Amino acid sequence: MNAVLPKAWMSWSTGKDSAWALHVIRKQQQQQVEIVALLTTVNASAARVAMHAVRQSLLDAQAAALGLPVVTVPIPSPCPNATYEQAMDAAISRARAEGVTHMVFGDLFLEDIRKYREEKLASTGITPLFPLWGLDTRALAQEMVESGLGAYVTCVDPSKLDRSFAGRLFDAQFLSDLPNGVDPCGENGEFHTYACRGPMFRAPILVETGEVVERDGFVFADLLPASDRQRDRSLRRSTVGRLGRPGPPERQFPQVELVQAKEQPGE
Repeated sequence: MNAVLPKAWMSWSTGKDSAWALHVIRKQQQQQVEIVALLTTVNASAARVAMHAVRQSLLDAQAAALGLPVVTVPIPSPCPNATYEQAMDAAISRARAEGVTHMVFGDLFLEDIRKYREEKLASTGITPLFPLWGLDTRALAQEMVESGLGAYVTCVDPSKLDRSFAGRLFDAQFLSDLPNGVDPCGENGEFHTYACRGPMFRAPILVETGEVVERDGFVFADLLPASDRQRDRSLRRSTVGRLGRPGPPERQFPQVELVQAKEQPGE
C-alpha cells in the first residue's frame, strides 16, 4: 500500500521553469510531495497571467494537460505590494484549509526572491521547496530542450535582450543566439516563457504567435490557441458562413477565485 504523500501546490507562472520544477518533483525516486494544484496570479481586468501576459485560456489548457486544477489569484494592474500580499495571504489560507503543507517554486538562484518567499511562508505552516535551486542554468536549459520541453518567449525586457527574441521558440537555436551576459533561463528577468509541450504534459498545447507589442517598458508576444488562429484565418478568407466551435480539452477544471481585485486599467 502506497504511503500518502504530503500535499503541495505548485507556484505556476506558465513558464518553462515552473514546468520543469513540477517535472522534477514528479519524477523523484523518493517523491517528497504530491502536487495537487497550480497557483497562479492573474491580471483581473485583462484575464492574463501576471508578467508573462499569457491568456487565461492557455493557462487552463496547461492545467488540463497536466491533470491538475488551477487556483487563480486575481490582482489589479498595476498592483501595489500590499494588495499582492493580501491576495497571496488569502491563497495561503485556502491552501492550509485544504491540507496543503508545501509550496513548490521554480526559482534558480536569486537569493532575494527565495528569502522573500521563505519569510512570507515562515509562519504559515507551509514549507517552500526549490527543486531547481543552484543548478547550472546553461546545463539546465540544454536539458530542458533535449528532453522535449517546448516553450515560447512571451515577454522580453528590451533593456537586457533584443525585442526580436519575443515570440521565438525556446530551443537550441534560441540558446545559441543569446548574447553573452544573458542567463540561458532568463532568471535575471531577460525573458519569460509559456511552456506548451514536454514530459510533464499529457499532450502538447498547440499555440501560434500573434501580435508583438511594447508596453510598460517590456515587449510582449501574444500567444493564441492554434484553433482560434485557424478560425480567424478562415473568417478572413470567407464572407459568409459560420465555423464550428473547437471541442473541449481532454479535461477541464473550474477556476477558483480567492479575492476580488479592485477595478483597475488593464496592462
